[in-house]
Amino acid sequence: MVKRDVAINILRETLSRRHLVGAGTAVATAAALAPTTVFGQSRQTIMTGEANSSAADMGPENNAMKSINADGFMPPPTDHGSVPQFWHSFSAVHRRVQDGGWARQVNVEDFPISTEIAGVNMKLNAGGIRELHWHAANEWSLMLSGNCRLTAIDLDGKSYVADVAQGDLWYFPTGIPHSLQGLGPEGCEFLLVFDDGRFSEDNTTLISDWAIHTPPEVLAKNWNAPQSALEPLRSIPREGKYIFQAPVPGSLASDQQAAANGRPATPIKFQFAMQGMPPTKSGRNGEVRIVDSTNFPISTNIAMAHVRLKPGGLRELHWHPNADEWQYYLQGSGRMTLFHNKSEASTADFNPGDVGYVPKTLGHYIENTGTDDLVFLEMFKAPKYEDLSLNDWMTHIPPELVMQHLGISAETLGNIPKANLAVLPA
Repeated sequence: MVKRDVAINILRETLSRRHLVGAGTAVATAAALAPTTVFGQSRQTIMTGEANSSAADMGPENNAMKSINADGFMPPPTDHGSVPQFWHSFSAVHRRVQDGGWARQVNVEDFPISTEIAGVNMKLNAGGIRELHWHAANEWSLMLSGNCRLTAIDLDGKSYVADVAQGDLWYFPTGIPHSLQGLGPEGCEFLLVFDDGRFSEDNTTLISDWAIHTPPEVLAKNWNAPQSALEPLRSIPREGKYIFQAPVPGSLASDQQAAANGRPATPIKFQFAMQGMPPTKSGRNGEVRIVDSTNFPISTNIAMAHVRLKPGGLRELHWHPNADEWQYYLQGSGRMTLFHNKSEASTADFNPGDVGYVPKTLGHYIENTGTDDLVFLEMFKAPKYEDLSLNDWMTHIPPELVMQHLGISAETLGNIPKANLAVLPA
């Protein structure tokens, strides 16, 4: 547990970095008593330290949480109203640990705003197997670390066996049976994304679960085997295996040959080497890689952007016209303000393992507030990635119209970047 005084110091330092703390306690205390104007709205200035009676919290507090969510505890004065919770974290959910690895999930049950997308974080030991299964949702994945062997068949029964490494993607459409196995030396960890916010790992079709809940005489007839050959199934847990430990598989070539079993391999590419592609947009402030059905054809209903922001950099103010956005933060620290219409806006901080959510068409930004690169995913239940830039819009309509709306000068308007750059400088 972080001690209260340490947490307060961390909080104050964070807020100071974001230019929310005044020059000193005395100045801030005086300012707290005077009205100020924030974008034309008169309101009382609230000092951003706990010494001010308006902001002080004298009751019980989870100081560890407070120290990593400074903008939630002491929001910027532009926040207003009550916005649905759009922050969650894999670090706050239960892990299902089994011999061979573990899994944890965030779906609409944990994160009510996330109606379109659910996420699963999974780790497999070297040799650990996520057993043969399929889903009622499409599955998209990013390899976070290590190496993994994938197996599947296509709709013509042609086999697919491939190895993936850190930075690679895969996609298995609804109903396509597949398996995942960690390779040496350290196994693997990956993020799974499903295009259904109600998706649950507890509701997938497992081969072992199906087999042990089929009458043995029927199973024997289906497999053209005597019932005595089914005795090994008695040792399978009544809910199926799900994740279990096995030896590390042999060479990729030998598995591919064995899986073919007299048929040619599938021509479908279920995997995609994302890190091998050039950035879609890049500059000194960061880079964006966009992968959707236009360059990864099998990914018919999940699109993504992989974003890297340099310290102080900004994922510019924008919105997405075609789908809700589900975010996953991989590295660094940042903040996002979600503008929820009806004069409602809220700001939250994000760290590795956190999840964010932005409903379709709502305006937002992501800012790198740390000293390291901020890396995160933007995920969409859509065949194609689409976004619109506030800057691009403002600079490609009659300038008088913009100035009449916002009261800004022609000089200010002229300084606005005249393109959808995605990432902007500090």
